[in-house]
Amino acid sequence: MSVLSIQSHVVYGHAGNSAAVFPLQRLGHEVWAINTVEFSNHTGYKAWRGEALNPALIEDLVLGLEERDVLKQCKAVLSGYLGDPITGRAIIAAVKKVRSHAPEVIYCCDPVMGDVGRGFFVKPEIPGVFKDEVIPLADIITPNQFELNALTGITIESLEDALEAVKLLHAAGPRIVLVTSLKTTDTSSEEPAIGMLASNGKEVYRISTPELYFENVSFMAGSGDLCTAVFLSRYLESDSLKHALELTAASVFEIMEITQKAKSRELLLIAAQDKLVSPSYSFRAAKV
Repeated sequence: MSVLSIQSHVVYGHAGNSAAVFPLQRLGHEVWAINTVEFSNHTGYKAWRGEALNPALIEDLVLGLEERDVLKQCKAVLSGYLGDPITGRAIIAAVKKVRSHAPEVIYCCDPVMGDVGRGFFVKPEIPGVFKDEVIPLADIITPNQFELNALTGITIESLEDALEAVKLLHAAGPRIVLVTSLKTTDTSSEEPAIGMLASNGKEVYRISTPELYFENVSFMAGSGDLCTAVFLSRYLESDSLKHALELTAASVFEIMEITQKAKSRELLLIAAQDKLVSPSYSFRAAKV
C-alpha cells in the first residue's frame, strides 16, 4: 500500500517523517514523503539548523505525483506537526487532490499541538486550524490527552471525561479516534501506567502499558509520530481497531524500552526495528 506522509523532517534523530517513514516501510508500505521542514535535529535540543520549507512546495510535489498518474494508488495520507497555518491549508489541499483520484483514501491526522507538562508548543493559530479545518476532513485522528482537551474543551481526568471528548471528535468528522498518553484517575493499575483509547464510534477499546522514565530527557521526541504511523499501518492491514491498538501498544512500548535501557536521547528505531514487525510483548485491549 502507498502512503503519502507530509510532515517535518530532521537529519539527526527521529521526529516527524524521520520517525514515521521507516516504520511504515518496515511494515510493508511504499511511502511518498513530503517534508515540511528540514532541520538538523528536533527542537528539543534548543538549538538547531535548517528552515521551514515553502508550503507551496507541497502543492507542487503533489502536482508532480498527479502528473505521474500515481495518486490513484494512494491508500492513506498521513500528517502531523504544522509549523504554520499555511502549511495546514496546503495539506488540506493535498488531501482533497488525492481524494479526487482515490476517493477511498484514508486521511490520518496527528494534531500535534502540545503535551501535559509542556503546554502548547505551536503558534496560537494552529489549534483553530486543526479544530475548524483539518479535523472535519480526517478519517483518523490521534490526539494525546492534552490535545484531546484542547480540541474539545473537556478537561480529561477520568475515563468518562475521555469518552465524552471522543464523542465530540467523532461528531466533528473523524470515524476513528486514537487517544495516546492517556492517564486518568480511575486506572486500576498498581504500578505507574500509561494508556491509549481507541474508538470507531461503535466500539471503544482501552489498553495500558507500564510507564517508562528517561534519564535527563523531559520528553522523547518522535514517540507520537511513531505511534501514529504504526497504528495507521496496522489498521490498514487489518481494518480491526482492537488488532491495530494491541500491536501498536506492543511495538511502541518495546521500542521505547530498548531506547530507555540504552539511555539514548533519540528513539532507537533502527536497532529495534524487528519489534515493529514482531513485538515480543503482548498487551490486551479491553472493551469499554
